Amino acid sequence: MLVKEAMTGKVRWYSPDTPIREVARAMRDEGIGCVPIGENDRLVGMITDRDITCRAVAAGESLDKLTCRAVMSPGIFFCFEDQTLEQALGQMQERQVHHLPVLNRQKRMTGLISLGDVALKAESAILAPLAKIAARDAERHLRAA
Repeated sequence: MLVKEAMTGKVRWYSPDTPIREVARAMRDEGIGCVPIGENDRLVGMITDRDITCRAVAAGESLDKLTCRAVMSPGIFFCFEDQTLEQALGQMQERQVHHLPVLNRQKRMTGLISLGDVALKAESAILAPLAKIAARDAERHLRAA
């Protein structure tokens, strides 16, 4: 199965100067946990709900003036829409991320692939790498407790 067959399409990206409250509301309203951040027609980072919680709320930052730039994870990992799900999962496992922007070969974003997309749409043979990622995350939570 190819990434483009499992990804979520029509993904919106935000500017690094977007107020963090706007992004948090969009995440809430759209039921998503991650948004790409772009500037000058290029992806420059990602923000997850965890980034907002750990880098803004838990740090006691004033959310009224905080922008995406202050909270985002800089740099970007991505996959291509014509890659296999196995390849994308390998990248997620290697980079220890749960989401990857999906680009076409002209490097235009066409969607986002998440572990949830893979779990819902992939054949059962591909679920072993997904289980490894989930087990790694569960182990981290146990160590933190």
